[in-house]
Amino acid sequence: MDLMEAMRARHSVRQYKERPLDQEAAAALRAEIEACNKAGGLHIQLVTDEPKAFSGFMAHYGKFSGVTNYIAMIGPKGPGLEERCGCYGERLVLLAQTLGLNTCWVAMTYSKVPSAFSLDPGEKLCIVIALGYGKNQGAAHASKPAEAVTETDGPVPDWFRAGVEAALLAPTAMNQQKFRFFLKDGKVSAKAGVGFYSKIDLGIAKYHFELGADKPGLTWAE
Repeated sequence: MDLMEAMRARHSVRQYKERPLDQEAAAALRAEIEACNKAGGLHIQLVTDEPKAFSGFMAHYGKFSGVTNYIAMIGPKGPGLEERCGCYGERLVLLAQTLGLNTCWVAMTYSKVPSAFSLDPGEKLCIVIALGYGKNQGAAHASKPAEAVTETDGPVPDWFRAGVEAALLAPTAMNQQKFRFFLKDGKVSAKAGVGFYSKIDLGIAKYHFELGADKPGLTWAE
């Protein structure tokens, strides 16, 4: 399974089997986490065999069960942190899918367990990603049409169209898809809308766009 196949196959899963992560999968995730931390200036950590974060009322309210592994998306406080967490977190999510794992982005319906991860001075836990072997593969959700999230100043090239289609496969908080992609004078940009965790969502969507567009040298305009 390549990343594009993983993107199409991956859906949020909240119920997991009582099965520890395979050693090979955990090693692959840790290696990719190290690469993401270096590239993104983050402090992402893989937490395994830790049931407390998803054993409280909020997790049960969110219909989570069997979650004992998760990725803690951590980085230095400041502008751009949420978007970077979205981008690099989704990079890990899609890798997990290729490894036969299931995932779910989790913003509020979990409990922080300080002993499970480390926060350096000035750092912040943005969000976590539940991880493991799902009891099911999740389900697809309705998506907006491409025209609802794009604005262009002329003919739409195939790479831009493919990028937007990939972005619309991205998971977003409450399935809100509050992002927009712009193409002006041949330059592409993207903006987050107003909504819960919309900057994290934008980072996820932009990563999907880059994979779908498959355009060498693509850079984002401000």
